[in-house]
Amino acid sequence: MGIDQQSGELNRRDFMKVSAAAAGATALAGTTARAEDDGLIHRNERPESMAYTKLGRTNFMCSKLVFGCGAALMGGRAVRMLERSFEQGVNHYDIGYDDYYKGSEKSFKEFAQKHRDEIWITSKAPARAGIGMGKLPDYTVEMAKADAVSWTTELDKSLVNLGVEYVDAYYLMMIGVPAAMRAEELHNAFIKARDAGKVKHWGFSTHLRAHECLEAAIETNWYDLAMVAITPAGWYDTVNTKFVSEHGTMKQLQPILAKARELGIGLVGMKGARHIATNPYEGLAAQVFPATGVSPSMYDAEYGKSLMESGLNPFQRSYAFLLNNGMDVVNSDMQNFKHFEENIIAARDAHKYLA
Repeated sequence: MGIDQQSGELNRRDFMKVSAAAAGATALAGTTARAEDDGLIHRNERPESMAYTKLGRTNFMCSKLVFGCGAALMGGRAVRMLERSFEQGVNHYDIGYDDYYKGSEKSFKEFAQKHRDEIWITSKAPARAGIGMGKLPDYTVEMAKADAVSWTTELDKSLVNLGVEYVDAYYLMMIGVPAAMRAEELHNAFIKARDAGKVKHWGFSTHLRAHECLEAAIETNWYDLAMVAITPAGWYDTVNTKFVSEHGTMKQLQPILAKARELGIGLVGMKGARHIATNPYEGLAAQVFPATGVSPSMYDAEYGKSLMESGLNPFQRSYAFLLNNGMDVVNSDMQNFKHFEENIIAARDAHKYLA
């Protein structure tokens, strides 16, 4: 079974063979995983087509490829891909509150109800004053109280939209104010929701001031998950489509990533190939997330010989690099089967290209 050296794509016939093998092994893989008394959470594991890793202190054996459903399900476009991804062993689906992602949670509802006990479902909503676009605000107690109410309200709405009783994690979405990360009011809102059985784990996603937000997460040790916008070249500020160069490349960020992992914070890399995608989104999502139009080869200077000679395309190389340099898993927004097939290969085979 081979990868096309120009595109990095799995041959269509071979991909279908992998699909059939994975489907045929489903019952055996699931039974074996659940029979193990290893203290880990096993769901929909299909090692023939997907690689897995323990996602920090959540103890969830997570597929290294996370299906980012937010933009992908806007307008219901990529719903057709959900079952295919499940068949290939994806077991973590990340969404976002409906007002921002234009009904994505509702588009996910039927799939969520069908596979609830077989997958991890995460969603997110902002602490609105904690987003921090523009000048860094003086984050007050009053802001924190209002954000706690807003975040809790969105969590309740997400559960209704998804048609589930709980989510495995609910993030502070697009957080960019480190002081908000340290706000006890927000932490208490999560504790109340957790104790009520609405959510199991707390996380944050950040596109802005990621370094400082991760430092706050390490300091408080409140967060089980960190979803960070990061590329081989380092932190990526998706608000301004700029790299945060003062903190260095991803290789230079290893100390802070290692410190987070030592605490058991599961690291989810997102936007790993966003900057080099000339046409990353289609339809409604393209209106919200425009293309950047830069060279797909811009990260090549970060890669070793093994990765450069792998036959993977630039987008696959980016994901493989993230997985080999500190990220537990990568979150990818996949809008068509071609992208999905390529990402399956990158996640499954990343360990082969350590250089």
